[in-house]
Amino acid sequence: MAAFDDVRAIALALPETEEREGGWRMRPSWRVVGGAMFAWSRPVTGKDLAWMRERGEDPGDPVLGIRVAGDEAKRELLAAFPRVAFTIPHFDGYASVLLRLPLVDPGLLRELVIDSWLLQARRRTARAWLAEHGLAEE
Repeated sequence: MAAFDDVRAIALALPETEEREGGWRMRPSWRVVGGAMFAWSRPVTGKDLAWMRERGEDPGDPVLGIRVAGDEAKRELLAAFPRVAFTIPHFDGYASVLLRLPLVDPGLLRELVIDSWLLQARRRTARAWLAEHGLAEE
């Protein structure tokens, strides 16, 4: 069972990363310094919550938003982890996925947060981090 403290620990261990209050509705978000968010707190409310309930779905709480590499990566993640990963109409056309944080395995959470960070990090920083950890650039 994952929590925002786990996200915080993973994210802040990555180079050139900062936490800010000010993501969606002034909730915590993790960003590449001087750059875009790669993970953020994103409760499901309003029309999106009604849309999910009409389908018999529950977003759970808390919910984490992450960036993905594109529409194909989004579809693959949603298909591979249907209990954990979901989307809402608000994210149609966006390379982002929502995660039911309490259902995410810690290893999967780490992988997804790092992958999201790699998409937003400066290329040189990402390459250096991958090399330092013995990982090949994809």
